[in-house]
Amino acid sequence: MFQSFEVTARPEQGPPRLAALRAELAREELDGFLIPRADAHQGEYVAPRDERLAWLTGFTGSAGFCAALTGMAGVFVDGRYRTQVKAQVADVFTPVPWPDVSLSAWLKEQLPGGGKVGFDPWLHAAGQISSTLGELEGAGIELVRCGNLVDRIWADQPEPPMQAVKAHPIEFAGETADSKITRLAADLRQAGRKAAVITLPDSIMWLLNIRGSDIAYNPVAHGFAILHDDGRVDLFMAAAKLLEVQDHLDPKVTVRHPAEFLDAVAALDGAVQVDLSTVPQIVADALGDAMVDGGDPCALPKACKNPAEIAGSAEAHLRDAVAVVETLCWLDAQPPGSLSETLVVTRLEENRRRDNVLQDISFDTIAGTGPNGAIMHYRVTDETDSRLQDGHLLVLDSGGQYLDGTTDITRTLAIGIVGAEEKTCFTRVLKGMIAMSMLRWPAGLAGRDIECVARTPLWAAGQDFNHGVGHGVGAYLSVHEGPQRLSKVSHVPLQPGMILSNEPGYYREGAFGIRIENLVVVEEAPALPGGDVERAMLCWRTLTFVPIDRRLIMVDMLTPDERGWLNAYHRDVAEKIRPRLGHDAQLWLDAATAPI
Repeated sequence: MFQSFEVTARPEQGPPRLAALRAELAREELDGFLIPRADAHQGEYVAPRDERLAWLTGFTGSAGFCAALTGMAGVFVDGRYRTQVKAQVADVFTPVPWPDVSLSAWLKEQLPGGGKVGFDPWLHAAGQISSTLGELEGAGIELVRCGNLVDRIWADQPEPPMQAVKAHPIEFAGETADSKITRLAADLRQAGRKAAVITLPDSIMWLLNIRGSDIAYNPVAHGFAILHDDGRVDLFMAAAKLLEVQDHLDPKVTVRHPAEFLDAVAALDGAVQVDLSTVPQIVADALGDAMVDGGDPCALPKACKNPAEIAGSAEAHLRDAVAVVETLCWLDAQPPGSLSETLVVTRLEENRRRDNVLQDISFDTIAGTGPNGAIMHYRVTDETDSRLQDGHLLVLDSGGQYLDGTTDITRTLAIGIVGAEEKTCFTRVLKGMIAMSMLRWPAGLAGRDIECVARTPLWAAGQDFNHGVGHGVGAYLSVHEGPQRLSKVSHVPLQPGMILSNEPGYYREGAFGIRIENLVVVEEAPALPGGDVERAMLCWRTLTFVPIDRRLIMVDMLTPDERGWLNAYHRDVAEKIRPRLGHDAQLWLDAATAPI
């Protein structure tokens, strides 16, 4: 199994660990210490060695941080995790609704007389620190660079990952590393920049056409890179990781020891481009006045997939759909109460593993039944494993990492006879998902400009959900990829080739959860009769082809256009997936895709 059901953190471990951390605060004469989820590379996902937030607090979400003061310890989580955090942390920690409550506002309230709060400059982005310092001005609260106090007390902290790096074939990459390096270096020259510092592992993987396995479910390797305006690349990565790709790396790439990274940064001459939202503060300190905020030079080119990457992703989704449909067919044949969440996860992974192109799953499968479905990023363990009972909704969110693409799909499924309230809420979510799928919009708009389309049916009923409508997805890279998002905070214009999720939801704590997710790719929209030919329009092409549970749809709530979209979608599912299925799954699919 790629996925484990082991309990990785327990609330009762938090109090003694917090006490040990506070002893370190006293020794350092500090009033607090900041513990982020991030590692030195500032990616969303971290290796076991860097799970400091989970180790200290018990909270295992993929975003958040802790501010541990001498008298109060706040665990800051966004809307996705406000149910989860309650079950995972002991009462010595206080959940804080972030970003509704900012770190600076909370610190001012907790330290009205001022104080010194330590932070590890490797683990905090320069933009975060600058923003917080500005908000704390005049409060008498100082942010102090220091060593990592959690590492001091974590006696059995895992070693850094040292997995082998592999070449990413050109038939999947669609562009040589030399071509990528050359055009990005030209962009630097045009902008008057001498170099760019790259810290995000997926950016380095994309640029050099390599993949790693330092982080579970993400084909990335830890390292840093400096791209120079003359096309040279300094790669700071342990040589032992690169033994298999020595002949694959472009001649422009020079491998250097990671310990040389800060000195190399400090020695750069001229304007150096960084992404202030991801570059560690210690790197900003080394650059000083040479630093220019211009973003990660790989981020946007990586997000705009080339034809080979799009074709690979489309094919990966078709094979992935076979595994999901075979699982749903099996699931429907089991009587309510006979299955548990872990059995569903195991069966789905077994079906995905039949594809020899599968390298890993793309995240821990979310299989939340009944009240567990209301925990947006629920991870089932041996202790939380629950039976799928009659009347439950099952939220099944999963994906695979294939050599030709990364998948992510969510379906909400009826177990037995489901109530009218659940069906009504499900149909509102479906209406929002269909509205986004059908949308055409003028080029130049960002996710924040259109994400409300998927929320409107819920808003009309006084309902909403506390996560974005969609996130970017990589091409055999991270399942969460920036800079594009369907989110209220996303300012990045959507462009052709970007792959995103379309996943509205609804969650009722203690009762049920609902989410429906397809992946979609941005394309140029065809002209329409009577349309403004001078205005470029964009639209979505759907990549995911798995039936949506018809048993949960209140058909009378759908408009004729919505019903037409759903029937057309199910016709496409049947046409594309049925020939790849076994006999029983074909019969199941025929019923699941029948018109409404």
